[in-house]
Amino acid sequence: MAESARYSLEEEQAIREAAVAGETPNCPRCGVPMTWRSIGGGSFGLGYARQRDWFLCPICRRSALFDRKRGTRT
Repeated sequence: MAESARYSLEEEQAIREAAVAGETPNCPRCGVPMTWRSIGGGSFGLGYARQRDWFLCPICRRSALFDRKRGTRT
């Protein structure tokens, strides 16, 4: 059976919990520290400017994206 290209919901939750705790999340599949990028969306003046946290694994290239304000998967 082929391994999924996406993290499971449980794996994404572990990444989010580590980030909220102020820790650098480790990739649930590779165990290496993930890189982090802040992503801002929308245009100014339109009332839509979501801020997101994007966590990327430098080894397996999987990633998880979370809405910073709501703390949910996007």
